[in-house]
Amino acid sequence: MSLNPNFPQLLHTYFNDWLVGQRNIARHTILSYRDTWRLFLRFVSQQERCRVVDITFDQLTAEAVLAFLQHLEAERQVSILTRNCRLAALRSFFTFVADREPVALAHCAAVMRIPTKRGPRRAVCYLEPAEVEVILAQPDQQNVEGQRDHALLALLYNSGARIQEALNLCPKDIRFAPPAQVRLEGKGRKERICPLWSETADVLAALLRRQPRAPDAPIFVNRYGHPLGASGVRYQLRRYVKSAAAQMPTLRDKHITPHTFRHTAAVCLVAAGVDVTVIRSWLGHTNLDTVNRYAQASLETRRQALERIADQADIGKAPSWKGDDALLTWLESL
Repeated sequence: MSLNPNFPQLLHTYFNDWLVGQRNIARHTILSYRDTWRLFLRFVSQQERCRVVDITFDQLTAEAVLAFLQHLEAERQVSILTRNCRLAALRSFFTFVADREPVALAHCAAVMRIPTKRGPRRAVCYLEPAEVEVILAQPDQQNVEGQRDHALLALLYNSGARIQEALNLCPKDIRFAPPAQVRLEGKGRKERICPLWSETADVLAALLRRQPRAPDAPIFVNRYGHPLGASGVRYQLRRYVKSAAAQMPTLRDKHITPHTFRHTAAVCLVAAGVDVTVIRSWLGHTNLDTVNRYAQASLETRRQALERIADQADIGKAPSWKGDDALLTWLESL
């Protein structure tokens, strides 16, 4: 079986006609898939000692994919999550090919059978209210950049938005009149409405008064008026956290990113007793398993549960099985 003449055309059709034209996949997803294929084709080129333009479909085997995934972990030191994302991008293409090239079905099936890799599930990192307060106090609101950063961090804490969801926000997406709310577009272009505290609405309104934006223009921009990027936010946040850690030493032991504010919002909602289905809708999650992680993360929730158990338990009364000598004798004989 040889699909050498078809491979470039298949890849072109996959990206332009299938992902964009038929499935309308989000641009960030397409860019991620594109980067995966750049890395994969360069890897295969080195392994096969040929130019990228000379790579054939026959060379893109399951063994090549497995070697590529191993290369990512061993040489590029990527996380298991990133490794699985790269694999998802490759499997998507081979699924596409399998539907259009019956002779390549077995070839594609071998790649699609490669399993995702399970990795360690780290504890959720979140901030205590006092820690959030100290971080929010760091930006210098006398200048427009500091006022912008303060408004952005307050929005992340209030809404639990993903960083890109917040950076895509336009004035038309915010309702400032009570009850204030914001419309966010999440993964899969799913829209959701989140309520805003009056304080958050006020700092956003103040920023727009100082730096007016068109209704459909991003609110958060850099000094040149271009949309602010996630990397710029991470850089500024690291500066604020370093400064805040001098006042709040507990911050030194935490790896804080913009996504930490999303975790913090979720844990606060759990601690407040908000129903998990409401939290799922608030954060734009697709299933409850993710929300349950926040319930496990909240130390305050655990403490309250332990206190309720202690209140209900009669510590001074021996359990009923203690008096059953026959049962204990039998258990000891096992």
